[in-house]
Amino acid sequence: MHISVVIPLLNEEESLTELHDWIANVMQSNQFSYEIIFIDDGSTDNSWKTITQLASKNNNVKGIRFLRNFGKSQALHAGFSKTNGDVVITMDADLQDNPDEIPELYNMIVNEDYDLVSGWKKKRYDSVISKNLPSKLFNWAARKTSGVKLHDFNCGIKAYKSDVIKNIDVNGEMHRYIPLLSKNAGFNKIGEKVVQHQARKYGQTKFGMNRFIYGFLDLITIWFLSHFGKRPMHLFGALGFIMFAIGFIFATYLGIDKLFLNPSGRLITQRPQFYIALTTMIIGTQFFVAGFLGELILRNKTDKKRYLVKDELNLN
Repeated sequence: MHISVVIPLLNEEESLTELHDWIANVMQSNQFSYEIIFIDDGSTDNSWKTITQLASKNNNVKGIRFLRNFGKSQALHAGFSKTNGDVVITMDADLQDNPDEIPELYNMIVNEDYDLVSGWKKKRYDSVISKNLPSKLFNWAARKTSGVKLHDFNCGIKAYKSDVIKNIDVNGEMHRYIPLLSKNAGFNKIGEKVVQHQARKYGQTKFGMNRFIYGFLDLITIWFLSHFGKRPMHLFGALGFIMFAIGFIFATYLGIDKLFLNPSGRLITQRPQFYIALTTMIIGTQFFVAGFLGELILRNKTDKKRYLVKDELNLN
């Protein structure tokens, strides 16, 4: 199969039929074999009924329905697990992503050998204050932190080689950082394409300002996992050693001062430096223990995947 189109959605009944017809027309015009996988993330409207009707008319339509709203990352994860296409396209269900972009995205994956191609909504039709400016700030921070030079991490329309989405774990709210997850897994050829953004035609957006707050928190998480997820002691052990060393030096100075330099002065316990030294050593010890526990947990995981193999030769 050429292409799998994965579409997570929440309460988008008005746009689904139009979106389906548009995608089907693009696929037929380009003679692609395809499947469309709709993931209903706990909709309370008639979205699932619409998906069922579309599937009855088109055997290429498939559907997954969640019991409740679990989030876009979980919806993408469920859709990725069911894909059969050589190239996987993700897009939103609100008609703001243009299906006419699919053929060129497919060609960039197949002919230019990209592992992943992300859309870039260079010209947006969203509110400047509530979406455009926060999005620019978020994308700037993501580029600086991750090292992945994309202009629009949040863009819903992306294309992937099948191997990419089968070997990354999209959980929590990490759908924004699939390019970084892919890079960390070893899929380094990441491209970008300017795509047409369209104004929302039906309904209202399902994302508020809180998505940027969660996005920044997730960015911190994925930065830590990228750099220290497989070696937590390198971070916590180093911090613990530095903190303990500072406290120990303070305590040593106080001891020498009391024993040899100023034996008639105040008691050590009456000096604020004593409590600074004690607190710092305790915090340093806690950091070290946290790193040690992290290493124990990591090394005893039963489902750990430490690396991905690209090719093998002459192995029995």
